[in-house]
Amino acid sequence: MILFPAIDLKDGQCVRLKKGLMDQATVFNDSPADQAKAWADAGYEYLHLVDLNGAFEGKPVNAAAVEAIIAATDLPVQLGGGIRDMATIEAWLDRGITRVILGTVAVKNPALVKDACKAFPGKVVLGIDAKGGYVATEGWAEASDLSAIELAKQFEDAGAAAIVYTDIDRDGILAGVNVDATVALAEAVSTPVIASGGVASIDDLKALKATNCAGIEGVISGRALYDGRIDPDDAIRVLKG
Repeated sequence: MILFPAIDLKDGQCVRLKKGLMDQATVFNDSPADQAKAWADAGYEYLHLVDLNGAFEGKPVNAAAVEAIIAATDLPVQLGGGIRDMATIEAWLDRGITRVILGTVAVKNPALVKDACKAFPGKVVLGIDAKGGYVATEGWAEASDLSAIELAKQFEDAGAAAIVYTDIDRDGILAGVNVDATVALAEAVSTPVIASGGVASIDDLKALKATNCAGIEGVISGRALYDGRIDPDDAIRVLKG
């Protein structure tokens, strides 16, 4: 499994939110590029970026910060937030983003996601953010009547590289990763799943690893890494073991 350190971007800074609420932001670094270099130096192999402003506004907002991160490290980067059309997808991939994450458009314009998967094989990740088991969109501000598994199954044959599954109720509050829901999703579809939301300690990583679920590609962590609750060497050892 891969441990993806999260860099969430708000107003050009590296922050963490609580349950996706923009007014519940803690700034951890004024320089996202410096943070990216720190994660690279710690031994992580892949970065997870989210343009939080972009997720709410429906278009890229923190482009300068993203470009600075790409320039600062050779690590592959996956990016979500405000990516709603083919031109934006292509622009980010041309700028050096390894994989784009499509969330809101998976609900509102599924044809775009399927077309993007065909146009850019291995470059498109499906972002499924769930609150109470149901998918939320527009930076988690809007609820839908689709369950996470229902949405994932709609794209079973689309060719997405992975699914980032985020439990909004646990995100940013160190409540523990939702192992059961993550495993249920991974077992329901053939697309690899990346767990997100609630990682609080090394025990969460051990719990995911202990499931022996071949469909779980990795896990994203933010606050627990910034707070020092998870040691990078221990984390990587657990997930690679």
